[in-house]
This record gives sequence, C-alpha cells and structure tokens, in this order.
Amino acid sequence: MAMKGFKGFLNKDKTFRPKKKFSKDTPQYNLHKHAEASLSAGIDLKQAVKLPPGENLNDWISVHVVDFWNRINLIYGTVSECCTEESCKVMSGGPKYEYLWRDNEQYKRPTALPATTYINLLMDWVGVQINDSNVFPSSPDMVYPKNYIQTVRKIMSRLFRVFVHVYIHHFERLCSIGAEAHVNTCYKHFYFFVSEFEVIDKKELEPLKEMTKNICHV
Repeated sequence: MAMKGFKGFLNKDKTFRPKKKFSKDTPQYNLHKHAEASLSAGIDLKQAVKLPPGENLNDWISVHVVDFWNRINLIYGTVSECCTEESCKVMSGGPKYEYLWRDNEQYKRPTALPATTYINLLMDWVGVQINDSNVFPSSPDMVYPKNYIQTVRKIMSRLFRVFVHVYIHHFERLCSIGAEAHVNTCYKHFYFFVSEFEVIDKKELEPLKEMTKNICHV
C-alpha cells in the first residue's frame, strides 16, 4: 500500500502533534523525498529501507526516525480518544508487559503511569531530541554526536512501545475505523527498518513477535 494513501487516510483523524519537516537546504530533505518516492511507487518495504548507494548512513537513519515519529503520532491520534486514564491505567502491552517512564528530569526513577500520560511524555521527549540540532544535525556542516546511534536506539525502542499498546489494547478501534491495513503497513516499514540497522534489541520486540511473523513473514 502506498504511503501517500496511508497519510491521507490518517490525516482525516485527530493529529496528535504537529509534524516535523526537513528544510529544503538539508541532505535529509532529499533523502526524505527519495524514501517517499520509493514507498509511493510500491517498492518492497524490506528493500525500501536499505541505504541508497553513496548516501550518508546517519542522514538516512535521521530521516526515518523523524518519519516514524510523525507517523506514530498520527496512529496514536486515531485511538487517543479511547485511550484514557480510566481505560488504560498503566502503559502496557497485555498482562506480561508494563512500561515504566523515566526521563531523569521530572521522573528520575522508573514510574508507572497511565498509557496516555506515558505516550504524551514519550512523544514530547522524542520531539525534543529530533528538534535539537546538537543531537540531530540540521545542516550539512554539522557533525553527528558520538552517542547518536545510542540515542536513536532509545528513541526507536520507545516508539515501538506505542505500537505494542495500540495493537494489544486498541486493535478493535483500528478495525472499526478501517485503519488496520494502514497501520500494518506502517508497522512493517518500522520493523524492516529497525531490523536492517539493528536499532532495537530483539528482546524489545517480543511483545509483538507472533503478529510480526504473520504480517512481516519473518
């Protein structure tokens, strides 16, 4: 399914946060356009995530981190009205998985929070990272920090938790609004990307292991 259709569909629903866009004078802008063109052309998602020949790996990863943040914002926006402090008292993925929040600022120790509070904090935290040019360089003359990939790993593992919660606790909502196929496409894209560049530990992917086998055929 083309990503253009995916975005058009989800834009009809509540947008969780303003999208981040790349400036036209950055290498990330061109890579973003390249990635969008590949997806819109219906190229196999497993092939679409591969680094284009001659391109900078960190730029390519940066483009995808921002893109997934934008898309997962939209996905959560489709279920946010039924994800409340009453309905989802903890940030979880079924009875086996509960996620605690820590940001070393407001929450200095791992803290149990309602899913909606957790996801709001998570999305804000990621937003701060990707909009900080010292973490995600915004011009060609800037250098990526030494801990860049470490930061990416943390961002992607936390974004994955939103998929976990949405699929396990709000799957009926996705189906009721006809969003299942669109979200599955985004998840497959996400999974193939994190697998290609090994930016999520395999044990983090366990909550959706069976579903991943079914829709990604791995």
